[in-house]
Amino acid sequence: MDNTAAAFMGLVKIMDELREQCPWDKKQTIDTLRTLTIEETYELTGAITEHDWKGIKEELGDLLLHILFYARIGKEEQQFTLEEVIKGISEKLIVRHPHIYGDVKVNDEEDVKKNWEQIKLREPNKTVLSGVPASLPAIVKATRIQEKVKQVGFEWANREDVWKKVEEEVQELKEAIALNNQDHIEEEFGDVLFSLVNYARFLQVDPEAVLEKTNRKFIKRFQLMESAAKAGGKSLTDLTLEEMDAIWNEIKQKIH
Repeated sequence: MDNTAAAFMGLVKIMDELREQCPWDKKQTIDTLRTLTIEETYELTGAITEHDWKGIKEELGDLLLHILFYARIGKEEQQFTLEEVIKGISEKLIVRHPHIYGDVKVNDEEDVKKNWEQIKLREPNKTVLSGVPASLPAIVKATRIQEKVKQVGFEWANREDVWKKVEEEVQELKEAIALNNQDHIEEEFGDVLFSLVNYARFLQVDPEAVLEKTNRKFIKRFQLMESAAKAGGKSLTDLTLEEMDAIWNEIKQKIH
């Protein structure tokens, strides 16, 4: 057994011991773990956004523990074993990569994606969009939907046409605002966001990732603005909008 396999089996043993001996671990179910798993996943994505390799390593460990936890509970419930989980993903990868484990030829990653989707559609009860998890964040879900339909040919010809669609949706939003119809406004605003996500794909931009970077940039600048106000003996509520805007612009000049 090599070092990686030994380390993995050591972690499995620890998980078994915790489940059998620790009062907290004994009480957990797939339902109580669900929220914790979501939190761990977001912590991993945060580390990835920051390119924090130490953090990525730590969060991957936390997620691996969760996987083993679910597998342990699955075994207790006589639903599946860890071995079945590992064999299942191994078999799936082999079937969905015929260009590696078969005689299918591909030219690039787009061919790989198309093959992947076509193979999935041959599986029982599969539709083009059935593989998009319902619980995904909306922007991520929009991206996955658009990527899925692209693989069966439902795609724009070029990004110029996609931008025209963005402009069309913005105009429809303006018209809804003019009519002061809240339901219509919400619908059209959603269409604008969906079309912008589509345009992001054509720019090879991950909209979820860049929005998170913008969130973090805003938080950093806003906190610096708070600090600047405090250094002047004031709080933000003591400042006018014009004064805050002046500090904000000064911070923008220093921190891009």
